[in-house]
Amino acid sequence: MRLIRFAFAACFVFATLGTHASAQSDAIQGRRIAAHTRFLASDALEGRGVGVRGGDLATDYIATQLELMGLQPAGDNGTYFQNFQMAGVQTQDTATLAVVRDGQPTALRWLADWVGNSMLQQAETTFEAEAVFVGHGIVAPEFQWNDYKNVDVKGKIVVLFTNEPGRDDPKLFKGKALMYYGRWSYKYEEALRQGALGAIILHTDDTAGYEWGVVRNSWGREQQQVLRQPGEARLAVAAWLHSRATPALLAASGKTADELMAMAGKRDFQPLPLGVKVRGSLPAKVRTMDTRNVAALVPGSLPAASGEHILFSAHWDHLGIGPSVTGDKIFNGAVDNATGCAVVLELARAWAGLERKPRRSALFVFVTAEESGLHGSAYYATHPVLPLAKNYVNLNYDGLLPGGRLANVVINGAERTSLWPLVQRMAQRFSLRIDSDPAPEQGYFYRSDHFSMAKAGVPAFSINPGEEYVGKPASYGKEINAAYRADAYHKPTDEYQESWDFSGLEQLAKFGFALGMEAAAAEGTSTWQPGDEFQAAREASLRQQE
Repeated sequence: MRLIRFAFAACFVFATLGTHASAQSDAIQGRRIAAHTRFLASDALEGRGVGVRGGDLATDYIATQLELMGLQPAGDNGTYFQNFQMAGVQTQDTATLAVVRDGQPTALRWLADWVGNSMLQQAETTFEAEAVFVGHGIVAPEFQWNDYKNVDVKGKIVVLFTNEPGRDDPKLFKGKALMYYGRWSYKYEEALRQGALGAIILHTDDTAGYEWGVVRNSWGREQQQVLRQPGEARLAVAAWLHSRATPALLAASGKTADELMAMAGKRDFQPLPLGVKVRGSLPAKVRTMDTRNVAALVPGSLPAASGEHILFSAHWDHLGIGPSVTGDKIFNGAVDNATGCAVVLELARAWAGLERKPRRSALFVFVTAEESGLHGSAYYATHPVLPLAKNYVNLNYDGLLPGGRLANVVINGAERTSLWPLVQRMAQRFSLRIDSDPAPEQGYFYRSDHFSMAKAGVPAFSINPGEEYVGKPASYGKEINAAYRADAYHKPTDEYQESWDFSGLEQLAKFGFALGMEAAAAEGTSTWQPGDEFQAAREASLRQQE
């Protein structure tokens, strides 16, 4: 009889918790998400640059909102801020890059033909070194692939394409779906591991996934870098080259860019010396700058689950103030990522308002320096405020276009985790169809902050709108996404629009809230599917906590 009474009481508590959670989910409102987005994307915040006034205003606003909502500070010394330092490196307009053939230089134009910077973090960097084409610059033993075979690139400039070979072959890498091997950040990392002096990426819209204007706007400004330690090896130059300037670099080799691309797609590819040197002078304005993640906590209800938590994240930074584009210098970042911050703020408000909290805590982290290489989330992953092994899942929000009520969602990567059945049930509850990534060649899984957590072993993924909208033509979603990528992505035109419909973002917030609640009440631990690239990191993390 006592057992029956206990079971009844447990069911009553669970039902009460579920009812109150449902009420809180219903209280999530698109108008609040819109209000946060409007402010964070306003000109007053100057594009939320890192280490400048606009970024400080943005993080002050986020921290103030979290305090008003009643969340506990989870940063340094009882504050909402996790502070750290980075280097800001701004290549000056007087920088020069030239292709030297038979002693004769061909000058390349800053911003028009090339962009880039030195990672040595010094006021002046000069170099002249041989150029070697290394295909896609990939070393992947598990795929029996090595673009650096039979060549010593120490002290040389490697030239390469982004992306991966074999995009039409699902057995090679992941076929059309981009892996981390295809990302620009990997290319520079591998070039450094190989001992190269520098690396130049040959830009094409197809291999990069975006046009030159995105590269220019992102790289033709101050770059945030992890502080270099004394004696630490870094690339003297990490640059991108416009396709119009590629012939000057390749002329001595007798090859065209298309021919090199074809060569790079074959397993028997051999690195090719280009018969030229690259000469550069990179004066730079270098500063040590303070930046910060914002972190707040809603404790769970079960003391035995101390430290166990659900992590909601979004990056607060954008590109700040940069080179003028059609008379506008403020890169507001309304979609990227004022929207994500706004959703996570609304989730924090709803979670803090729960009368009865689930067993696990909820941690809300707004990270810095995503645009320059996921630096804020990478810092958090190595300096977590709660143990990563006790992080059940990271739910991330990034780049949410407010296009109206959604019929589907994209949750790329969730299927790789043990949470996949739960994700499917939650989508069904909210009448949202889960679709596969409509642009796998873009490699979005490796381009947002959940990737930093995944590399550390945490089951992590982003929640994104699909391309089907209720009451809209079938082509509507593709059209607005294409228009955003072409006209606003990493441009000053990514501004708040009064005409935006936030009902879809309200759906995504409610879906994430319900998913987080179920995960916060779940038994056991979470992990990646057997054989996944992040499974070993998760297992190692869990072992360390035993």
